[in-house]
Amino acid sequence: MATVALSRPIQHKTTSDLPHAIKSAHKLDHVGSSPSTHSAPCPTPSPNNLFAACSTESIGSETDTLLACPGSLDDIRQGSLLYPPEGYARVDAGRLSIYEITADQIAQAVDFAARQPLPPVSLVFPWLHGLNPNNRTQQAFFTSRCRSLKKTPACLRGVTLVKANGDLSVERLKGAIAPDEFMRRSGGPAAFIEADPVDGFSVRNFQIQTAKVAFTSDLVIYGDDPVEVRKVSWDVAGAQSQWRQQHASQDHSLPHYNTFMCTSTFRDFEDSHDDLVSIDSHGNLTGNVLDLAQQERREMWNMTQTSEISHNVFMGPTPELRGAEEKKFDVLIECSDLGRLNPTALRLIAENVEDTGTQVFVNFPSSGSILPPTWSNDEADSILETCRWIFHLSHGIRAKVDASSSISHGDTKRCERQPGNSRPRKILIHCADGYTESSMLGIAYLSFSIGCPVHEAWLLLHTSKRRNFFAYPTDVALLTALSPRLLKESPTCAGRSLVDITKIFNNEPGWLQWLDGSFPSRILDYLYLGNLGHANNPDLLKELGIRQILSVGETVAWREGEMDDWGPENICVVQEVQDNGIDTLTDQFGRCLEFIE
Repeated sequence: MATVALSRPIQHKTTSDLPHAIKSAHKLDHVGSSPSTHSAPCPTPSPNNLFAACSTESIGSETDTLLACPGSLDDIRQGSLLYPPEGYARVDAGRLSIYEITADQIAQAVDFAARQPLPPVSLVFPWLHGLNPNNRTQQAFFTSRCRSLKKTPACLRGVTLVKANGDLSVERLKGAIAPDEFMRRSGGPAAFIEADPVDGFSVRNFQIQTAKVAFTSDLVIYGDDPVEVRKVSWDVAGAQSQWRQQHASQDHSLPHYNTFMCTSTFRDFEDSHDDLVSIDSHGNLTGNVLDLAQQERREMWNMTQTSEISHNVFMGPTPELRGAEEKKFDVLIECSDLGRLNPTALRLIAENVEDTGTQVFVNFPSSGSILPPTWSNDEADSILETCRWIFHLSHGIRAKVDASSSISHGDTKRCERQPGNSRPRKILIHCADGYTESSMLGIAYLSFSIGCPVHEAWLLLHTSKRRNFFAYPTDVALLTALSPRLLKESPTCAGRSLVDITKIFNNEPGWLQWLDGSFPSRILDYLYLGNLGHANNPDLLKELGIRQILSVGETVAWREGEMDDWGPENICVVQEVQDNGIDTLTDQFGRCLEFIE
């Protein structure tokens, strides 16, 4: 489970004079936790190797965190305005029935369903994880303690909207899905798909959740083609009937879920229930419905939106081709796995006396693609030259050739503004997500442009420049090796002696040796989400302004004295909760939120 780190202005007593030498691993098992949690330490299998830690031979006796089998369901069944389907016109065809429903009735049913409490997690998991009868790995992990957990939960009753033609790019209602997401209609009578994976082990089968919820819902079919809506409704009713019969043959009685056919047009929803309209009839997002996928894209865009990291040099996501954002820049450097080191392209731009105003597009290798110790001096020189020419272009400076430069490609160590120079250029360092591939070049250039060690540039890019980024361990090794040259060649360090530069590297911070390239993710200005590696680097957390830690299901090992330095009141540990698809945080939410607040 991840570790959440907080940054809040809370005062606490520190003991900075304590010895900092490593004496023994200081575990946070009993810090910030209630006494009742101390008596039974939880097992510690790796979250990414759960099944290796719980073999089929021993799982029955060792997985003590498995939830109990479900008991009586009478008092926890979810209510619905659609069941029983009284007051709805029924249409019969043989043994099948569907019900007619209007936009007003749908709006009421959806609102009512949204207000129903969720059933206990022990009744719906691990069924929602996927328990295909042929997937022995998944079955062995989840059901060795309770065979009845294989059955479909009888406590669920949702309301799922289905667009008849399956085109969700227009006229989409809140949470609407396509028929093919849960139903197979070719090769015979309509039937529900087999959603559960037939092999492999996972506690994150998000791709099956749409179908699983549809199976346990009353299904409402809508669309503007009445013939199509009616046909899909009968298909769904047939699939529901076949599913009930399948479970009955296994002596498992299910609630009777029904199919409803919407008799209203989409215009009726737009006119009277626009709060249910996610995408309008023109294909535009209305903003009236929280679309988690769209919200994620919006948050990612906000998190990585273009910003200036140095004079006239920006970082951000790849702009739309020939769009307004792209036109703001004179030089665009795209970092990708297909990129190549080509500083000559930048040099030719800088040496071109005629400024035609034409945009120039250059590529560069992505972060993590230059692997030490295989990188060569030529690659190191090219990275330095790239930084140099970016600096020249962004400042409108033409380089004067200096044979004393340590770069062997004829570039310069010193530069000055000369008459007739072209205007300073605006430069964008970009990649597809604005977050990953461009990190190495961004850090290298920031170090070069302001004349600071790489480790300071790493911090400044995140703190002062407010950039969110992800780099790799190989980037740490590469850039720390290049750091002395970046400083030596930096125009802002022209007055520094070699002795001064050497002193800087003799005082590297301790957190640098534990840095894997990434920082905790900044969720809010005061809230970070990190992993165990981040939590085990307390010096780095302090540099980021983080002063409190909420550790969930992890055991953090710190050096002697660091606990006292932070203060026990600034640590909250949640034990006996692992990222295994079984343990639940529900009972811990109150305590966690109280600590955060």
